[in-house]
Amino acid sequence: MRRALRYARYAVPVLVLVGVGAYTAPSVSKTVGSGTPKRTDQAQIEHGRFLVISHACGDCHGGGNDPAAFGWLDGARSPVLDVQYFKIGEFTTRAKNLTPDNLTGTGRFTERQLFNALRYGLRPEETPDVEITSTVPGQGNFPSHPHYLAPPMPWPSWRHMPDDDLRAIAAYLKNGVKPVSHKVEDSEGPPDFWASEYTVDKIGPYPARAFPTANEKR
Repeated sequence: MRRALRYARYAVPVLVLVGVGAYTAPSVSKTVGSGTPKRTDQAQIEHGRFLVISHACGDCHGGGNDPAAFGWLDGARSPVLDVQYFKIGEFTTRAKNLTPDNLTGTGRFTERQLFNALRYGLRPEETPDVEITSTVPGQGNFPSHPHYLAPPMPWPSWRHMPDDDLRAIAAYLKNGVKPVSHKVEDSEGPPDFWASEYTVDKIGPYPARAFPTANEKR
């Protein structure tokens, strides 16, 4: 996670989404972006697993780079991972349980809610299962008063990943990891749910500006 945090605008490790496990057969899952059921194939789940491991999700959410390790993706357990320091002050944030446990993890969320968290930084607890087509509050199903993930989660970088990659991560978290019952205490934060930290002037637009910008060349 420490590697992932370098890309966030804050001084400490970041929370990342990662996944584990493997199934021997395809499972039924809901297509992100439509209401049509589809088959989640093994290749998609394994690709999501690769992305979770290679993006250091386990460094914050548990297990490091080893899906076989104790605590794999079931949330923060160490005080070292609990405390994050930001330029806006000192707050305590705790990496969530990403396993598909219905009560303490992500089991109650759909793949599309997880996709929206990765693409738009929207807390799945506060965002309905809808297809979002805008980044402007109140338009295209984007919440009028968005509740964002805490700053340590580097979704501003993740949002530029291809749709298929984000869908694969969501499929892995829902179908490739065993549920673990582990309640992580809620993170702290300002009352605006971090919204002031995610303005275009701070994190840039989505999609990214067309190539080449003034800093690039062909």
